[in-house]
Amino acid sequence: MLKRFQIFLGPRNFKAFVALLAGTGLASLVLNVIADEYDWVTSVQTLLVVVFLIGAGYLIMSRLPAEERNRWLGIIIPAALAMILGSIFFPHIAGLFIGASAGWIVAGIFLFNSYGAPQSYKQAIKAMRKQEYGEAIEAMTELIKEEPDTPEHYRFRAELFRLWGKIKLARKDYLKMIELDTSSAVAYNGLAEVELQAKNYEKALDAAEKAHELAPDEWVAVYNLGMIEDRLRQSNRVIEHLDEAIALKIPDSRHRLLVHLYRVRAYMRLGDEQSAQTAFDDLKQEKTGLEEWQVIMSADEAKALRDVLEADIQLIDDLVSGDKQLSDLVVGVR
Repeated sequence: MLKRFQIFLGPRNFKAFVALLAGTGLASLVLNVIADEYDWVTSVQTLLVVVFLIGAGYLIMSRLPAEERNRWLGIIIPAALAMILGSIFFPHIAGLFIGASAGWIVAGIFLFNSYGAPQSYKQAIKAMRKQEYGEAIEAMTELIKEEPDTPEHYRFRAELFRLWGKIKLARKDYLKMIELDTSSAVAYNGLAEVELQAKNYEKALDAAEKAHELAPDEWVAVYNLGMIEDRLRQSNRVIEHLDEAIALKIPDSRHRLLVHLYRVRAYMRLGDEQSAQTAFDDLKQEKTGLEEWQVIMSADEAKALRDVLEADIQLIDDLVSGDKQLSDLVVGVR
């Protein structure tokens, strides 16, 4: 559970969360020593709880998509306001406000959870978190029987199949998505990733090119294209497409890290060691990305990612630590 939380937050936010917990917890313990001497201690301790909740809420919500963020804001803000009001204006009954806040958080989780995703998705997600992939897929299969023309259902089931290691079944679902919506870049991206995982690089390239054609302004599509071209040693195209991905503003450090690795490797294949060194300098700036990948790769659920990226992550670690040099990479091979 702790590892999943660490993966979700990422290294930087997780460290900030631990520091926040330790700081507010220690301050509260220190105040316990003088709790009997001063009436204001209880109010300050309540405020420390509020500070922790607000800080933790910010760290968590910064990692959530917009819809989820709004849902949790609706839960956390009323609870925090109640604690603040109680500690400032009614310190003698602050405990009642804390109890009411906790009650609202519990009620809010159930209240807001009753809207949004279909029940089958909720069942599948719950089973997925327990790594009960068969049960999760069964829930989605029942939904697909009821709504066979909804591409998104096949996408989610395909992702479950990938987590379970059922590549052929995942491919089948992505192909069904394409059948239902021939203009779906998401479906072609998924198909490209499945073929990449299966080491069918030419088929992966065909799907990735189609995804890029359909969504030329999406960094994921051109990133996938560059990664597949790296496997095929198409060095000039790797540089062209990954420079394009950088221009599209890749939002997270861990994907920028891999982009720079593939650029390093492409330049070394072309014999351009100066450009490779510049790309490597860019790679070393993404320390957070390497830490994130190392945490993610240690999770049981990351088998599909390990199949595709484990060697790349290890190579980056070896290069950054000095165990390998750029000269160890293949030079002059296109």
